[in-house]
Amino acid sequence: MRILMPAALLAGGLAAGGLAVSVLAAPLFTTLPTGMYVPVHKGLVTRFDPFMPISLLSCLLCDIALVVAAPQTAVRLLAALGALLLAAAMTVSLTKNVPINRWLSTLDPQALPADFERLDPRERWIRWNRVRGALAVTALLANVGATAVLI
Repeated sequence: MRILMPAALLAGGLAAGGLAVSVLAAPLFTTLPTGMYVPVHKGLVTRFDPFMPISLLSCLLCDIALVVAAPQTAVRLLAALGALLLAAAMTVSLTKNVPINRWLSTLDPQALPADFERLDPRERWIRWNRVRGALAVTALLANVGATAVLI
């Protein structure tokens, strides 16, 4: 418990904080002209990889270990809730945000496809980013609750 709980809090805090920052920065995307949006998005995404996946996965693994090793049922249940929320955040990342990031990484900002305006992913990316941010913050709160039970 002396290692798992602080590690879960640290990794979960980093993940929730990183996603919160990206949630706060996301409205900037909607104000940028299309030609500027693509390079700004690319630049921000590369700053968060591999930091975010490592943080999310580390916290998830700590929560799974807490489900197995925690002495109190309440801690095990809160850790299980945290793990489920983190798994959901990772699923949103992998199925919604990452495909958009990958597509944008293939684009040349100087030669965007003619139909980019129709395909513009900003609103979808922001919506799913808010979802995964909320999931990560809620998982962190579950881990804070588990820590409170241990104390």
